[in-house]
Amino acid sequence: MYPNLYHVFLDLLGWDLPALKLINSFGFFVALAFVAAHALLSREMKRMTLQGHFQPSEQKIEIGHGPHPLDLGMQALVGFVLGWKVIYLLANASTLFAGGGLPQAHLFSTEGNVLWGIVGAVVLTAWRHYEVKKDQLPEPKTITQTIMPHEWVGGITAAAAVGGIAGAKMFHLLEYPEEFVAFLERPSLSAFLGGLTIYGGLIVGGLSVYAFARRKGLHFLRLADATAPGLLLGYGIGRMGCHISGDGDWGIPNPNPMPDWLSWAPEWVWRYAYPNNVNAVYGPREAGYTGKLIDPNVHSWPSFEGYGTFLDPAVFPTPIYETTAAVLGFAILWAMRKRWSTPGKAFAAYLMFNGFERFWVEKIRVNTTFDWLGITMTQAELISVCTFLSGVALWVWTTRRAHQD
Repeated sequence: MYPNLYHVFLDLLGWDLPALKLINSFGFFVALAFVAAHALLSREMKRMTLQGHFQPSEQKIEIGHGPHPLDLGMQALVGFVLGWKVIYLLANASTLFAGGGLPQAHLFSTEGNVLWGIVGAVVLTAWRHYEVKKDQLPEPKTITQTIMPHEWVGGITAAAAVGGIAGAKMFHLLEYPEEFVAFLERPSLSAFLGGLTIYGGLIVGGLSVYAFARRKGLHFLRLADATAPGLLLGYGIGRMGCHISGDGDWGIPNPNPMPDWLSWAPEWVWRYAYPNNVNAVYGPREAGYTGKLIDPNVHSWPSFEGYGTFLDPAVFPTPIYETTAAVLGFAILWAMRKRWSTPGKAFAAYLMFNGFERFWVEKIRVNTTFDWLGITMTQAELISVCTFLSGVALWVWTTRRAHQD
């Protein structure tokens, strides 16, 4: 496993670049997921606009204003943080992160270089002032600007990101309330950012996109159809980030021998010990596995400082299964998106596929369970059933509506 990009370059290329410890592997893949989803959504909205499903809009804007103090102040703040904290950490990474020091301990502290912060603030403020001044008019004027539908993709992605992260954290705390209590006792930004639940992100992120679509006059079902392929592909990319970082989204212990029908595949497809996982799991866990220290003299894995543990027995590598399922689902939706012309059809298929896939993966994942109506289940199992049934209902509704038309 590679907790951050530093370990990727060190292990694969032999490059010792301590500054890369600032880039978490999971976060890197989440960023890739948003980039992929953004690109696919933009492409789909352009196609749907040509088909007449989305219409350009007009808005009046004022141009030619001079530099605004609030705008310059925000630039100064960003520049100060970049110089004071980010450049400081990059320049001193080899010292600060030595001996297994974690970037988070420094990133969320008050240490930094104030002088570099001041320089950063001055540079960004001066740059922003120059950019605004060169477009300033003697008298500001109002113009009517035509906005193409795909130009809203940045706002849609931002709404999904903000709502998604907030929802993912909220649902995670509902599933693990003891972490919320621990945060109140020992508050820290790193503790708050740790732990996300994907379904919370999908639900709250989806509501945020709905609100954005209503405000901009975009046909929501058409927009949902346009987002469906990117949602699945992005989900698969994000799950690969879970696997590569070893963030704990793995399965239950799998001591069973690999079945004959899977003999063509490598062992890690059937079970994996997640060496050097980002959580550095050590000691016994209720799920039935134990985190043990890696011994380079015994094991074939390197031991990364601060992360050198593995799981015994090895567990089901469920992120690989979900990535495979997500890529397969994306391929199906991408192939069928032009055939399903009824609004909401592609999104209904996405809901059914997502709910079906997640429900069965939950059977072999490590998760907190609860009892409801005499049934023991996980939060994700309940939501996945609701997601699947919502997809079925939407499919039936759209089909009937198409026949009526």
